[in-house]
Amino acid sequence: MDFLGFLLGISALFLSSILTKLLHKLWWRPIRVQRAMASQGINGPPYKFIHGSTKEIFKLKEDVMMKTNGPMKNVSHEILPIVEPHIHQWNKIYGGIYLYWYGPQALLLISDTELVKEALNDRDKTYVKPEFPGDIKKILGDGLVSTEGKKWTRQRRLAHLAFHGESLKGMIPAMVDSVHMLLKRWQNLEAKEVELFEEFTAILSEVISRTAFGSSYIEGRDIFQMLGELTIIASRNLFKLRLPGISKIWKTSDEIKSDRLEKAIRDAVLGIIDKREKKLNAGEIDDYGNDFLGKRITINDLVDECKTFYLAGQETTNSILTWTLFLLAIHKNWQEEARKEVADVFGDEDPNHEGIMKLKTVEMIINETLRLYPPVINVIRKVERQVTLGNLLLPPDIILHIPILKIHHDPRIWGDDVHLFKPERFSEGIAKATNNNAAAFLPFGLGPRSCRYSFTLSPDYIHLPTQILAMRPQHGVKVILHPL
Repeated sequence: MDFLGFLLGISALFLSSILTKLLHKLWWRPIRVQRAMASQGINGPPYKFIHGSTKEIFKLKEDVMMKTNGPMKNVSHEILPIVEPHIHQWNKIYGGIYLYWYGPQALLLISDTELVKEALNDRDKTYVKPEFPGDIKKILGDGLVSTEGKKWTRQRRLAHLAFHGESLKGMIPAMVDSVHMLLKRWQNLEAKEVELFEEFTAILSEVISRTAFGSSYIEGRDIFQMLGELTIIASRNLFKLRLPGISKIWKTSDEIKSDRLEKAIRDAVLGIIDKREKKLNAGEIDDYGNDFLGKRITINDLVDECKTFYLAGQETTNSILTWTLFLLAIHKNWQEEARKEVADVFGDEDPNHEGIMKLKTVEMIINETLRLYPPVINVIRKVERQVTLGNLLLPPDIILHIPILKIHHDPRIWGDDVHLFKPERFSEGIAKATNNNAAAFLPFGLGPRSCRYSFTLSPDYIHLPTQILAMRPQHGVKVILHPL
């Protein structure tokens, strides 16, 4: 009986310890952070037990999806209320700096560009990349996007060796061939609807698979397709939080599918490497090649870099190509200006590096596209230790949220015409357009492209930008091609 009592006492202490830790994480610490920020004049939606602000965010996004379900007569570029309705709503209530919650994790949104510059010019390594949630972690892995310190430096060096300038120059013919194949296919679609996002997904999958996997590009294409499926699963579950540790006991169907995809991606990379090793041993090839798989790094690092390359090569590039042609389909005058400039520089020749650098009108158009429809709409950093940012004293482990889309659509920075497509605002360069405010324009860069058709927006187009890793059109972008 005494032994049974001893076991019950130990069990009670164990459960008490677990409950204390859970309460500290799920209640005491969030309330303490909320009070500390409120004492400095920083408010926001109040913390809700376990879920934080995620249920409200999910509901606001769901409401937008329900309302935007038909073609629009007048397409507006005022997309913040559509893509991030929670930021749009909370900014009106709490101002440009406020606290909100991803579960028990505190996030401080800062849209003041002076504070943004201070945080991003982080010489003391106080603001670091955070640990991403499970589904997002499966997409990013420990690649260049999510790592810090020595590992980031090593991976950056390896990526440079595989994709330095000379290597990429050798890949240009394959890239040009892929574009010619696209244009040839479009000849059969003249005066018909073409869904640009799907078209660019196909061609970019081809190009980046050849670039990353060389002779194994068909298998590489399958890997990128699986990463695309993983991205969609992660996106739809981003604001659906569960109790800590519950996934170890019971997994949802999406969790089971994402686990299978992650394993399949790893197995596919191992399969490609195994084939190359067999060919090398049989004397069919002289080395592992100078592509992605020729870097000879650990399998974990290789899988992570495949994920990074998918994010940078497929998601973001596809986003910008699609939105650029979407804007040109609406604004025919700029479409004509861009076509004339490309014709003047290249004539009937394929694009080359020297000529691309002369495309000033195209550069203006792309910069304005990046402003209105940036592929990456948020940057987040974790506060490593207690620090002062501006006049605010920030506790350790709070997350800084830099809302790129909101900053790009801020009339205080860009003027009353902020929601209009006006490439001429970049006619004298980015510095002039932003009044030398480096934190006012924060997208990924992109080289220009050319086209041999005129195109108009389909009357059936539904304007619903959404975030699935990068910002993309929920219902695609349908245009009608007209041969020149």
